[in-house]
Amino acid sequence: MIVATIAFGMGIDKPDVRFVIHYDIPKSLEGYYQETGRSGRDGGVGKCITYYSHKDLVKLDKLMQSKSVQEQEIGHQLLMETAAYAESSVCRRKILLHYFGEVYDEDNCGNCDNCCHPKRRIEAAEELVCVLEAVKAVEELYRNEYIINILIGRPTDEIRMNGHDELEEYGTLRDMDEKAVSTLVHQGIVAGYLTRDLENYGILKLTDAGREFMRNPGKFEMVEPVDYTEAEPEAPHGKGCGASDMELYCILYNLCHEIARKNKIGSYLVFRDNSLEAMATTYPVTKEELLTIPGVGVGKAAKFGAPFLEVIKKYVEENEIVRPMDFRVRTIPKKSNTKIMIIQAIDRKVNLEELADNLGLEFSELLTELELIAEAGTRIDIGYFVHEILDDEQIEDIEGYFRECEEDNLEKAIQELGCDYDEDDIRLVRVKFMSDVGN
Repeated sequence: MIVATIAFGMGIDKPDVRFVIHYDIPKSLEGYYQETGRSGRDGGVGKCITYYSHKDLVKLDKLMQSKSVQEQEIGHQLLMETAAYAESSVCRRKILLHYFGEVYDEDNCGNCDNCCHPKRRIEAAEELVCVLEAVKAVEELYRNEYIINILIGRPTDEIRMNGHDELEEYGTLRDMDEKAVSTLVHQGIVAGYLTRDLENYGILKLTDAGREFMRNPGKFEMVEPVDYTEAEPEAPHGKGCGASDMELYCILYNLCHEIARKNKIGSYLVFRDNSLEAMATTYPVTKEELLTIPGVGVGKAAKFGAPFLEVIKKYVEENEIVRPMDFRVRTIPKKSNTKIMIIQAIDRKVNLEELADNLGLEFSELLTELELIAEAGTRIDIGYFVHEILDDEQIEDIEGYFRECEEDNLEKAIQELGCDYDEDDIRLVRVKFMSDVGN
């Protein structure tokens, strides 16, 4: 058996390739089609598996920022085509052939995931007419993102400047989810009622069939879109995990992500991986035992601990786990004098720069101490100092970044925000955010 990466695999001269796996999403459907075409050339079965995450698109989009504006526009449109393909609930063979100008009339190809596991269909003729009328109202001069914003009633600067927020079609689909409207537009394209002019940056245009459908609407069934944001996160496996009980770790990992999603925060603000690993090793079942876990303070235990203790207790009972004796000999470590002095000084709202001088620390060293305190789950209110050095808009900008990011990566945050803010400012707001939201 031969396993090849893309660097070698694209030149492989073997007719019996059985699998093509895309760990990263391709940059275009042309690339995807070419790469998947390497399998099954002997007439045998070839399976194509693609892993997809919206983060991949963001990363590829950023890589294009060094190119010219025109190249960026074309590259972005190609990426959006790939995203639409990945997220579509329609037959994938139908989408691919349509992209290359061919028509596939069969309802079910019997091979792709969407046909083997068909999604529910809903009648959407009226909604499709709204889409077609919006395209006509703007004289077929705009891309699908612009049309979607008109339909859901989003008053962007461009829409207001063009006066399109005054159109009769503005907001006609505001009761639909934006994702569903995007899916509707794409399925209208695949069905032949709309066409996308890639040479003109993906401008949507009506086809003859689309104009006829506006005059005499018929039946149009839309395949219900899949909500990928609700997909269950998969716990990481392998050497990087220090948990003794991987099954319990996976359960706790998914619970952590579920709670984070419900609270609209990053999972690291609930419990970090090292805390989950310790839980899956020592099996805490009481609040006192949970407080012995690294990174779990009184605040975190009170705010997020109950469902974890419930799951662990049930798991221990169902699997007849003999728990380690650690809890009988371990005690919660005493905080260092420095940490106690820092917490007490913050309670008195001491200027943090003066505090660093009083403790004989560099300001960056004090920030490290603050980060360790916040990460351990102890609530510290440094808002009084942050508001002295940054205005509300700046604070909201930095907090917005940490609110949206999935992982707590300080180096990446500094790289993303560093052009507008000092590293110390970013670290200070991060501590404030972790303490306000996570503890």
